[in-house]
Amino acid sequence: MEGVVDFAATVNPVLKPTSDPEPMEQIKPNYFGGANFEARTVKDIIEPAKSIPNNVSVRAALDQMQAQATDSSPVVDQCGELLGILSKNKMNRNVGGFGHDPKTEPVEAHIEKNNAYCFEDQTIAEAEQMMLNAKLGEVFVVTREKLLVGTINIEAIAQEGGSRFKGRVAQIPSHSYAASPVRHGTI
Repeated sequence: MEGVVDFAATVNPVLKPTSDPEPMEQIKPNYFGGANFEARTVKDIIEPAKSIPNNVSVRAALDQMQAQATDSSPVVDQCGELLGILSKNKMNRNVGGFGHDPKTEPVEAHIEKNNAYCFEDQTIAEAEQMMLNAKLGEVFVVTREKLLVGTINIEAIAQEGGSRFKGRVAQIPSHSYAASPVRHGTI
């Protein structure tokens, strides 16, 4: 056909007309390494978290934390809703320092309630940014109803391709659930 110009070939000679009726899958640009890093959700990399019920004594909570070889642990109510975190050091200071009996002292008064967390349906990139801003190495993951699902940490995000952590992973404590000025919710 003389006089007919293929506009697509003129603008971009690499593009060739195709007879394939199926559209190609669009992949989001990936600046962080892993496939669709920005589109993947937190629930893809959740680590399970052992929690302590809010109705136990300080002694029982300390024993459980020692058995788990951890210095802190999330606390949940009877429905599994995240209430906050217990710190072994803080409980030892507050209970032992004031002469309270750890066998009868309830953990309820020792729960730190201002902790950072993210939702299981948020993207890994959003969680990464929150953790970077707050300088946290690990945060709780909850459902939209605040039921504890687990935790995510910077090492897992770095393994997924989060290159913004490269060189900084060692600078952020891996088990820091500390309160943060940047969080998606306050417990």
